[in-house]
Amino acid sequence: MKAIVHEGTGLEGLSYRDFEEPTVAPHMVKVKVKAAGMNRRDLIVTKLHQESSPLIMGCEGAGIIEEVGEGVSDFAVGDEVLISASMGWKEKSDAPPETFKILCNPDHGTYAEYIVVPADMLEKKPAFLSWEEAGVLPLAGLTAYRALFTRGQVKPGDTIMLPGIGSGVLTFILKFAKAVGARVIVTSRHEDKLKRALDLGADVAIPTESDWTEELKNESVDILFESIGRATMTKSLGIIRKGGTVVTFGATTEDQVNIDIRQFFYGQYNLLGTTLGSHEEFKEMVAFVEKHQIHPMLDRSFSLSEYKEAFEYLRDSKNFGKLAFKVD
Repeated sequence: MKAIVHEGTGLEGLSYRDFEEPTVAPHMVKVKVKAAGMNRRDLIVTKLHQESSPLIMGCEGAGIIEEVGEGVSDFAVGDEVLISASMGWKEKSDAPPETFKILCNPDHGTYAEYIVVPADMLEKKPAFLSWEEAGVLPLAGLTAYRALFTRGQVKPGDTIMLPGIGSGVLTFILKFAKAVGARVIVTSRHEDKLKRALDLGADVAIPTESDWTEELKNESVDILFESIGRATMTKSLGIIRKGGTVVTFGATTEDQVNIDIRQFFYGQYNLLGTTLGSHEEFKEMVAFVEKHQIHPMLDRSFSLSEYKEAFEYLRDSKNFGKLAFKVD
């Protein structure tokens, strides 16, 4: 079969080549991949994976079941399914168990014609989604759902803020929040992304480099979703209302941040971390998407052979929403 494989270090270690087709074991399912989503984690994996053994990239996708292993009863050959990125985390909990890991590294991922995964990582594909929309839903959709509802406890009428709109997770949070009646403020360094966010339903859109306090002097931010890191964390903590909450799930800039701890405790602020989610939340997220007929924001699709262009596009943050690989 054909696959995008990583060997070596960085983006230079990527190649598109033949790879041995996987075989099915008990409680496992073989899926013919139709589409797979790209995530910033892919860039991280190209830096972390420096072993000599080749690794198939990709941590989410969708496809058709081709074979089921012994002991699998919930799925059958021909079922159209979503492949979750979350492994070893079954029930919703305050934090993931020690068994938790994310698909791809050390396990082979979804950027291939076939993948074999445990049956408990799958859910039925919503019929109204295209293959590419389904392929980009699992990781970002689950991350957004847990951040918004399990951790952030967002409810109708809340005002939330999304610095750096454009990523897959943030576009899902925007759509999910609007579906439950929340007010959404976004920021971006790019005027076209601000416009596209307004077209998706954002209520207020301002430049990231602007004076947030001045721009939002008539707003009261209840919950802010922080995924940038050092470049915006101080501004984020400075804009939420007293007693408000920051939920953080990423750091596209430097990981280390400085906090005025006295200002923080006098303001009675809450700072919550989150990462991906459990399979219970994955099921809830899929049901939520079906109930509200939410389509992922799909920016571009690539064929597997266009891997170099796709990874550079992701690296340079050119996307607004998700990127997909079509697997022919």
